[in-house]
Amino acid sequence: MIPLRDVIPSRTTPYLTIAIIALNVLVFAYEFSLGDAANTFVLAYGLIPAAFSWATVLTSMFVHGGLLHVAGNMWFLWIFGDNVEDRFGHGRYVFFYLLCGTAAALAQTAMSPDSIVPMVGASGAIAGVMGAYFVMYPHSRIVTLVPLGFFTQIIEVPAIFFLGFWFLIQFVSGVGSVATAATHAPTGGVAFWAHVAGFVMGLAGVPLFRRPERQRVEWWNSEPPRSQL
Repeated sequence: MIPLRDVIPSRTTPYLTIAIIALNVLVFAYEFSLGDAANTFVLAYGLIPAAFSWATVLTSMFVHGGLLHVAGNMWFLWIFGDNVEDRFGHGRYVFFYLLCGTAAALAQTAMSPDSIVPMVGASGAIAGVMGAYFVMYPHSRIVTLVPLGFFTQIIEVPAIFFLGFWFLIQFVSGVGSVATAATHAPTGGVAFWAHVAGFVMGLAGVPLFRRPERQRVEWWNSEPPRSQL
């Protein structure tokens, strides 16, 4: 399933979501311009669990392993980030985003502390945004492209199902990666536990970061509230 958009408009301009996307794209463009030296860039700014550094916990969130990697991550952030930023406010949102990314990096490091493979990408932080969306917009729907062999179908999928199914896949895949870790040499791949931890942090962070006044009905109505006699 490929998400195309959600059905809930944002009441505010998602400045921070746009800024985060722009920064990720600029970093990737610079990385791409390095050619063969890009590997050195990834080693310097990616998070290597066996050589843990708090600085690379932050920088690794803005480095990606390829065009599809960065494009997929930024697309998911664009779909879900504007509504979460809308409900949190700009300042709280960016702190929440970085907190989820940090939790994701720490979880993946804990699961493979001896790994020398650089961990890069914004997916852990974005998983946190998706977790927050799951809590705050359970009745939303995601317009989704479903490939069916030679045909495709566009349908609206309940957000709670789309995100719940996504999380289940990450969790099951994470369990599978643990089961096979002892018999396989460390290689690159998807950091499933980073996704799981980021999503869980997103779930847990909603009560702390959302702005209560933005849950009132008058916040979402286009007309100002009328006084009642």
